Amino acid sequence: MRAVYVVGTADTKGTELDYVRGVIAARGLETVLVDVGTSGHRSTADVTPDDVARHHPDGASAVGSSDRGEAVGAMAVAFERFVAAHETAIGGVIGLGGSGGTALITPAMRALPVGRPKLMVSTVASGNVGEYVGPADIAMLYSVTDVAGLNRISREVLGNAANAIAGMVATPVPPTADDRPVVGLTMFGVTTPLVTQLVEALRDDYDPLVFHATGTGGRSMEKLVDSGMVSAVLDMTTTEIADHLVGGAFPASTDRLGAVVRTGVGYVGSCGALDMVNFGPPDSIPGRFDGRLFHVHNSQVTLMRTTPEENVAFGEFIAERLNRCQGPVRFLLPEGGVSLLDAPGQPFHDPAADEALFATLEAGVEQTPDRRVLRVPHNVNDPEFAAAALAAFSEVVGGPRRPEEA
Repeated sequence: MRAVYVVGTADTKGTELDYVRGVIAARGLETVLVDVGTSGHRSTADVTPDDVARHHPDGASAVGSSDRGEAVGAMAVAFERFVAAHETAIGGVIGLGGSGGTALITPAMRALPVGRPKLMVSTVASGNVGEYVGPADIAMLYSVTDVAGLNRISREVLGNAANAIAGMVATPVPPTADDRPVVGLTMFGVTTPLVTQLVEALRDDYDPLVFHATGTGGRSMEKLVDSGMVSAVLDMTTTEIADHLVGGAFPASTDRLGAVVRTGVGYVGSCGALDMVNFGPPDSIPGRFDGRLFHVHNSQVTLMRTTPEENVAFGEFIAERLNRCQGPVRFLLPEGGVSLLDAPGQPFHDPAADEALFATLEAGVEQTPDRRVLRVPHNVNDPEFAAAALAAFSEVVGGPRRPEEA
């Protein structure tokens, strides 16, 4: 069994790290204590700050800045490199920290494969943890009290965390015998009917992984594409690009579609939910959007209809990336609307805005036999559109059945 790596700044959190290590060791697991402190203290950890710092691409001296922020940032880079170098020996990682320690430790956690246990006990875990977790399966546990000594609260919280990581490492999920190739799909509530049809049609021959297009969903899918786990992509819901370019709540990163470019994976995309930008409750919407068309999706999500000018920008963004793809590409344009809200009689139905997007894509994509943009005279959620998506998928990878054959 591989070891549990217990990580933190031992100069300020040595007592807590020793306590967590002891709880894990009492469960019969091997532990490795990693000290990522930057104060220049003398360390007795299994892995000292100097051991970690030597993994920095510019050498250990890069971590020696007198500026704490710079030193923490450099140690984060070094620790991520350290974890990559020792990945096969790591059964799981538990980190303890405040805001600085959390920012230092979690990038290395994100670099570990999905499924490898990762637990971060943090003083900031009750807030917005998206920047720490990213597209990885990091469990965040709020420390309640500061990670600053042992007391009746911290013993309970840290003890629970130690038992949790020990349980994850000691009882790994049995490997599956499923040999179906993996296909990644992107979905939003307003494209659920389409993706449901695709999943049902594909599941006999493929293992479909559906990602919620909330910014991190797209990043998670592309992380798996980069890892080689995903053999093809049905990117039916590219709405994260709208939030990225307009300033919504669920933005893609600037690297959206980058994994498809890098790997050459078979790709079928569409304009799902590009009729909307996502915001929080109405009172959270920036004033610069006053006068726009909004639709309240639920108490926490308000949708804003995109304009022809914004759709041109989306089309240019997508076209630039598709033109760099070396693998087979099909991009489908649903002329009957790009979401459930963009259909006749629905609040976001706007054929002129959609046409601005479609025309931009047709003009911007350099079409070849392997890279094609296809118009489909149906709404994105119609069975006919699902059939067209499956036909395109069959062209790029071969073999899926159409809904009517499922």
